[in-house]
Amino acid sequence: MKTEADVIVIGAGPGGAATARYLAAEGFDVIALEKAHFPREKVCGDGLTPRAVKELQLIGLPTPREEGWIPNEGLRMVGGGHRLEFPWHDLESFPKYGLSLPRAQFDHRLAEHARAAGADVREGWHVDAAVTDDDGRVVGVTARATDETGRKVGEPTEYRAPLVIAADGVSARIALGLGIERKKNRPMGIAVRTYFETPRHDEEWMEGHLEIWDGERGNSKLLPGYGWIFPLGDGTANVGLGTLSATGTPPKLDHKALLLDWLEHSAKDWEFGAQVGVIKGAAIPMAFSRQPHYVPGMMLVGDSGGMVNPFNGEGIAYAMQAARRATEAAVAWREATDDVARERALASYARMMKDDLGGYYSLGRVFAALIEKPAIMKVCTRHGLPRPLIMEFVSRLLADVYEPRGGNWADKLLVAMTKVAPAA
Repeated sequence: MKTEADVIVIGAGPGGAATARYLAAEGFDVIALEKAHFPREKVCGDGLTPRAVKELQLIGLPTPREEGWIPNEGLRMVGGGHRLEFPWHDLESFPKYGLSLPRAQFDHRLAEHARAAGADVREGWHVDAAVTDDDGRVVGVTARATDETGRKVGEPTEYRAPLVIAADGVSARIALGLGIERKKNRPMGIAVRTYFETPRHDEEWMEGHLEIWDGERGNSKLLPGYGWIFPLGDGTANVGLGTLSATGTPPKLDHKALLLDWLEHSAKDWEFGAQVGVIKGAAIPMAFSRQPHYVPGMMLVGDSGGMVNPFNGEGIAYAMQAARRATEAAVAWREATDDVARERALASYARMMKDDLGGYYSLGRVFAALIEKPAIMKVCTRHGLPRPLIMEFVSRLLADVYEPRGGNWADKLLVAMTKVAPAA
């Protein structure tokens, strides 16, 4: 069995599979190691904003409705006694629609898309640790095969490559093994979700509820976070909620109980029927919570680098964006003519990610700190929602869908804010 390549990719979720696809298309010999077997379930809202749809277009993944991709027109926001619809903006830089597809299908299709470009995507390989040389440079990984239950079997195998991409998700076990700890001052989310049958399963709107209460309404506090309902067109909708901690230490809450309580008091107009599957939860690392994104011989992509949007909890778009940037750096590395230039090319990946997202994520950290205060959250939901001028700006800010050059006043203000904010 071949165990050497130009690049080893750890994980074949959106970040890993996209990286493998891009690199293979550029002529790199790529082995991607995925611990599970496809199709496999992941905790996610299953909803994609126009920013994520743009990434799918860039990577060339078809999204026909007849294959389960459900388009949506925009976001319906419910809170403070208001129910308002905000269509996706008509922009040159992004499509005017979002999509929904269960992650079990999404990840599998993206992995197959990587294989179609020539990437060697191997399922059932759990990567245990990075392999380093005498200078501390990452030169490969050790991995063990897993069976269909995820149990490790057999002896460890060493995979070697001059470049390793760690796209191993929230656990970030490879980064942790190298001493790359999570930053304690970055936001962290906790999300839970399940599926319910509903007659409105083919509705073309993503719905977000801005009021999640801790306990009974008369004796509780408003939590930072939101609930969601994303129709999937197959008779069901993805239903979930997430809460946010600005300091990276989520409160000790029973999120499954919060979800059930929210559904008991809200969203009755969806006429939910039988629950399909159990309630599952996951942590959501945000705002570049793990850095550096490059150490000699290894890049962090997606959740392993804490690349989730602190405004809305979206991670897929940014993992795929990181895959593009990692490939750009790898191409420059291959074309460099000496060791210094090669290392500079690889290190440029971390700089590109900060240039792309650092300012916006710094704004998100401020946002997270503000909405942790119940009084501010109440003012936003009760008095901000019904004001079109405010929501024109807020909807673009939360979705991270705005014109980077030109556009209207809201686009220009957002661009200015992200440039002024420090890219930490």
